[in-house]
Amino acid sequence: MPTTARTTMTRRAPMGSLRKTALLAGALYLVTFIASIPALFVLAPVLTDPSYIVGPGADTRVVLGALLDIVNALACIGTAVVLFPVVRRQNEAAALGFVAARVLEAAIIFVGVVSLLAVVTLRQDLGGAAGASADSLVTVGAALVAVRDWTFLLGPGLAVANALLLGTLMYRSRLVPRVIPLMGLVGAPLLLASNTATMFGVNDQFSVLSLIALPGIFFWELSLGVYLVVKGFKPSPITAGMAALSPPRLSVSGQVLARART
Repeated sequence: MPTTARTTMTRRAPMGSLRKTALLAGALYLVTFIASIPALFVLAPVLTDPSYIVGPGADTRVVLGALLDIVNALACIGTAVVLFPVVRRQNEAAALGFVAARVLEAAIIFVGVVSLLAVVTLRQDLGGAAGASADSLVTVGAALVAVRDWTFLLGPGLAVANALLLGTLMYRSRLVPRVIPLMGLVGAPLLLASNTATMFGVNDQFSVLSLIALPGIFFWELSLGVYLVVKGFKPSPITAGMAALSPPRLSVSGQVLARART
C-alpha cells in the first residue's frame, strides 16, 4: 500500500541556541548577585561577634548564609562554563584562563564557607560543654573567621582576572556593547590596587580606594548579566560563524498526511 508523507528540511533558527546560551549565562551572573549580597548580611552575627562561638548563636542563619555562598560559588563556575564555547572563538587561551579563574574563585569561596561552618560546629559541640575553655574557643573562632575574611578578599578579588580576561574577550568580539566590558577593564586595575593595599595593611575593604574600585566591577558584571538576559549576544563574526556551523535539522511537518487508500 503506498503511503505519502510531507517532510521539509529546515535549518535551526540561527540565533536560537546562542540566545539560550546568553540567557543562561546572564541568569547565572544575576544569581551571583542574588546570592552573594544577602549572604553578607545573613552572616553578620558570626562575622561581627568575637564571642559568637561561646554565645547563644544564630546557627540557622549562619548555615543559610553559607548556603547562599555555595550557590554563589556554583553560579560563578556556571558563568564560565556556559560562556566558554562562545568566547573561545575569540581567543581560546584567554577563555580557558577565564574558566580557571572562575573555578579558583569558587574554590576559595568554599574554603570560607567551611571555616564558618566549623565555627558553628564548635559552638554546638563545645560552646557550652563543661571544662571547655571559653578563651581558647574564642581564639579558635576568631582564627576561623579570619580565614573567611581572607577568602572574601582573595576569592572575589579574582574578579580582577575575570574582568581582564572576559572583559577583553567581550570588548574585542563585540558580543555586547563595548561600554559594558570597558567598565570592568577600568575597574580591574583599581580593584587590584585596593586588594594589594589591603594585603599589606595600608588599606581596608571599606576605604575610599575600595569604594572607588568596587563600582566598576560591580556594574560590569551586573550590566553584563542584565544585557545577556534581555538582549542576548549582539550580531558579530563569532555569532555568524556559530550559526553557519549549526547543522540542518530535519523536521516533519505534521505526521503522515495520507495513508493507504485503495
